[in-house]
Amino acid sequence: ERKCWPIPRDDCATVFADAADYYHFIGQAMARSRRRIFIIGWDFDTRIALEPDERGKGETLGHFFLRLVRERPGREIDVLKWNFGALKQFARPAAVMWLYRWWRTRRIEMRFDSAHPPGCSHHQKIVVIDDSLAACGGIDVSTHRWDRSDHRDDDPHRTGPDGKPYCPWHDATMMMQGPIAADLSELGRQRWQLATDEQLTPIEPLDNGWPEGLPAMFGEVDVAISRTHAAYRGTDEVREIEALYLDMIAAARRFIYFENQYFTSGKIAAAIAARMEETSPPEIVLVMPRTAEGWLEQVAMDAARLKLMAAIGKKDPGNRFRIYVPVTAGGRDIYVHAKIAMVDDRLLRVGSSNLNNRSMGLDSECDVTIDAALPANRETGPAITSLRHRLLAEHLGCSADQFAEAERQASSMVDAIEALRGEGKTLELLDMEKLGATQEFIAASELLDPESADAMLDPIASRGLAKSWARGRAAIRRGGPRRSQPKAG
Repeated sequence: ERKCWPIPRDDCATVFADAADYYHFIGQAMARSRRRIFIIGWDFDTRIALEPDERGKGETLGHFFLRLVRERPGREIDVLKWNFGALKQFARPAAVMWLYRWWRTRRIEMRFDSAHPPGCSHHQKIVVIDDSLAACGGIDVSTHRWDRSDHRDDDPHRTGPDGKPYCPWHDATMMMQGPIAADLSELGRQRWQLATDEQLTPIEPLDNGWPEGLPAMFGEVDVAISRTHAAYRGTDEVREIEALYLDMIAAARRFIYFENQYFTSGKIAAAIAARMEETSPPEIVLVMPRTAEGWLEQVAMDAARLKLMAAIGKKDPGNRFRIYVPVTAGGRDIYVHAKIAMVDDRLLRVGSSNLNNRSMGLDSECDVTIDAALPANRETGPAITSLRHRLLAEHLGCSADQFAEAERQASSMVDAIEALRGEGKTLELLDMEKLGATQEFIAASELLDPESADAMLDPIASRGLAKSWARGRAAIRRGGPRRSQPKAG
């Protein structure tokens, strides 16, 4: 089964943890663009400031884009946003004003994507500039995303357009320069045509250089692009993301480090449980939010997570599978929206996909992966290790060097985390809770998290968490993903 789309060359790349730096550098790159800024996302908001001041204010994205096309007449800006919430956006006078002012320029176009089966969403988060620089990950150019990696309890910059503060927010994306940008642009143009029935004219890549002052984590590397999308209007279903997740779990020898918003996929959980049954299983650490956003998501997603945790726990006598929740210095929960996977400091994956059923076969998703086992990537291992140490240090309120030393002494990622956990900014173990009858029913039936577009229409009795777990176990017994080198294509 295919694990990725193309594996293009990348001249240089870096991973942003949290949106403050990302917004700064992507704004810098947008200002240097000469031909096209192309954005596709789950959400997009004209009211935000890429560089908020101490009141959370600053030049809005709406004004910034208008200034960009006025400064360079040959520049165009194309935005494709999931259509959910479009009517709400038109109910905001300021948003309508900006859309009208953009429309009058004839060089800024914002379109809405509803080209998917009922119940699906457009979830990719991609920015491409002049087909030579691109970002792909979990960060939308939208409200309530900006935060620094220190996640201060009362950061006045972390204020929404309505003037209200929002919770600390952890996120990630990867910025890349080179041929991969043109491939991500092609992927975006395919989505544009499906959503609008119009073609976006390809352009020749225009290299404006790597953003000034931004260190590159990786030099010339090969980067795999993996996708999910449901079958729709002549396009086939694509499940590359699911296949690569299962392969990565099977390939791990020492550890897997995940950061993710959800954990509700029975197939993924079954693959983890199968590893825990081995004589010397890898350590698997998952950093995620304590609760999902919104009451209904909490009932469905959090309850399904608890059921899967309990099922894995029965196969995990060594307690090598851990779920942690990051908190601020004041003990406030940090909401984890990042989608990162790292295996043995060999594989690094950043994208839009969650560890839930929707991301495996329902929603449109896009991830990028660097594999140190590929010939062009032989020197990437230390950079992947440094990134993992930096992320864990951020969550534990220590330095990357401190975490590296603790891991060296313990010869274990989990033991290093346990040695450094404490008061203040830290990681807390996720507590198991007893489920109520409503939670049990919604979680078990996967009402909000079906495995595919067809499953949306299936009777409840024919689907559910137990069945998806069983299908995952059956695939493993049939000789599905094995402990070997995962195949990229």
